[in-house]
Amino acid sequence: MNADPSTSTPLTFGGRAVSQRSGLRSGIIGAGFIGQVHARAVRNAGGWLSAIADASAEGVDAIARRVGAEWAAPSAEALIESPAVDVVHICTPNHTHADLARKAIAAGKHVICEKPLATSLEDATELSQLAYRAGVVCAVPFVYRYYPSVQEARARLDSGNLGKVHLIHGSYLQDWLADPHDQNWRIDPSLGGASRTFADIGVHWCDLVEFATGHRIAALAAILKTAIPERLVAGTPVPVSTEDAATLIFRTDQGAIGSLVASQVTPGRKNRLWFSIDAGDASLSFDQELPDTLWLGRRDSVELLQRGSGSASPEARRLTVLPAGHPQGYQDCFNALVGDVYASAQGESRLGMPTFEDGRRATELTAAVMRSSATQRWVDVERSRTA
Repeated sequence: MNADPSTSTPLTFGGRAVSQRSGLRSGIIGAGFIGQVHARAVRNAGGWLSAIADASAEGVDAIARRVGAEWAAPSAEALIESPAVDVVHICTPNHTHADLARKAIAAGKHVICEKPLATSLEDATELSQLAYRAGVVCAVPFVYRYYPSVQEARARLDSGNLGKVHLIHGSYLQDWLADPHDQNWRIDPSLGGASRTFADIGVHWCDLVEFATGHRIAALAAILKTAIPERLVAGTPVPVSTEDAATLIFRTDQGAIGSLVASQVTPGRKNRLWFSIDAGDASLSFDQELPDTLWLGRRDSVELLQRGSGSASPEARRLTVLPAGHPQGYQDCFNALVGDVYASAQGESRLGMPTFEDGRRATELTAAVMRSSATQRWVDVERSRTA
């Protein structure tokens, strides 16, 4: 494909010159599934997809054409250094996140980095501090916050009308690694980090319930299980050291207790993130696979609160982009996140946007889970910062 668009005449796509688009100029590192989700979100936010880079240099030209990127960068570093990129999207394997984010911040770029922000708490803490000192907008895609039903749950709990929260419980279940033949780079701790299931999906659940309730998990006890101790690679059994499932019980800084089951080996469950938040006068329940409905239960009644109702909170209404009865989903959440990041980068405040500090928090929780599992003890989450 053609050269860095800051130094040459850009290509046209569909008969139009993409270099003439308004909005922030984006560069995506990593052209897999999630990189293409980012690309769609960039276009939705009015951004200009300036560049894309991938470890597979042979295929990146074709990918760049398919997603409408102006330039197939020869390396991640070239993309980061290009003056034609304002926002760097990091969509690569976990072990590369910290180094790429450091380089992007040092280059003065805004950053959206896939979680985990880093595979060590030390690196995640450093990145959060670097982002703050540099004054750039840096976000981690905890996109489930952007379901209007979650925003409605948060608003109703914050009002105090449901009473004091005393119990938070739920699960996040998938099945994409349920067979011994299933393989993915995340299984290898040198690429994905010491924790797999909790660091990959458990942190999403924790972020979501902390966001909705305003509580923070203060202490926890965790058990990890590798249900498939060997996976077959070209017919050869290979030992597995990362967990297929995680369970934890916890207490929060405001006196609630709770529990979580996270699994990537639950047959039939594709992406079921479910929580129940039980307060003194009512309970709220959310299921990510049925995201347009929020369940509200009281002693004498049950309501199904549908997205798009006239009584919805202002933030739920802001994030409602389709009429009621037209389902909104994961891509819509991603679009909203990227839109908020771009608005923030242009000086507009966006409350609730997940930042690098939220990414650091997720890594802190992961460190506590790993420490508890190793010692078979309750641990204080914040002690894991230095443990």
